Amino acid sequence: MDAFYPWRRLAAGMLACAALAPAATLAAADAARFPDRPVRIIVPFSAGGVVDSVTRITAENMAKVLQQPVIVENKTGAGGAIGADLVAKAPADGYTLLAVSPSFVVGPLLNPSIQGKGGKDFRAVAGIGAVPNVIVVPASSPLRTLPQLLDAARKQPGTLTYASAGIGTSNHLSAELLAQMTHVKLTHVPYKGQPEALSDLLGARVSMMALTSAIARQQVQSGKLRALAVTSAKRTAVLPDVPTVAEAAQLPGYEVGAWFGLVAPQGTPDAVVRKLADAAARATADPATARRLAELGMDLAPQSAAAFDRFLDAETKKWTGVLKTAGITAQ
Repeated sequence: MDAFYPWRRLAAGMLACAALAPAATLAAADAARFPDRPVRIIVPFSAGGVVDSVTRITAENMAKVLQQPVIVENKTGAGGAIGADLVAKAPADGYTLLAVSPSFVVGPLLNPSIQGKGGKDFRAVAGIGAVPNVIVVPASSPLRTLPQLLDAARKQPGTLTYASAGIGTSNHLSAELLAQMTHVKLTHVPYKGQPEALSDLLGARVSMMALTSAIARQQVQSGKLRALAVTSAKRTAVLPDVPTVAEAAQLPGYEVGAWFGLVAPQGTPDAVVRKLADAAARATADPATARRLAELGMDLAPQSAAAFDRFLDAETKKWTGVLKTAGITAQ
């Protein structure tokens, strides 16, 4: 054996380390000066919707904190999967983020081919808050309280119908969880979106709906709908006199909301994630921004990257069980 073999191997190792050192230094330097160009946030749904609105309001103030433009782009299709796939395949440098809502968790459960945190395609950046739903019935309905609605469902199983913006949406999951926890049977009527569902609800062609709070408030205040309960853990400032589902139906632990946050491609450096999380927290702490988000019915609940990561894991576990029990699959 060559007497110099061990030395050659040592030299090769030293050369390899020397080659890696500049790359590591460069990565650290990139993180230190982040961001030095505009940041993109991909919204996987149409402009004008609640996910888009929340993201644009937050991004506007994040840009001031980061001192770089934060550009919101809508990449729609396949229930949010197209936008998610785009971000999952983007460079893990913090310059491309994904705005997420409940479909981010539920979508991959319904369709394993969809990119999601469960597949470790993303890492959490920051939680922003949640918009609760309000269980409403047409003003012409004889049902005036949630207990009355549940009693009616027990007496005539499957007769009461509920509208949603589609399978796996928070409207759908709010009612499904209620049905499971109270052991009643409700019939799901999915629509393409909330506007179509609301139209039939106002026409009393469906019995009820768990409607986004900002929209529900308008319809309740106009006298067209009656609010029975809110789906959040605490009462919402949007309709402070309306009890929670947990209160009205004596269901401790019931909580559903359209939550919002930001995630980045897996592999994004910790230092970059910390800067982005700090920017999101400072953006939503701004009083003017908080007021604008409150107008959308949002209950602010800022979460760090670690806290939002735990929240996403808990949501995945929760809805995996609900969907399995209900036998819900994509259609």
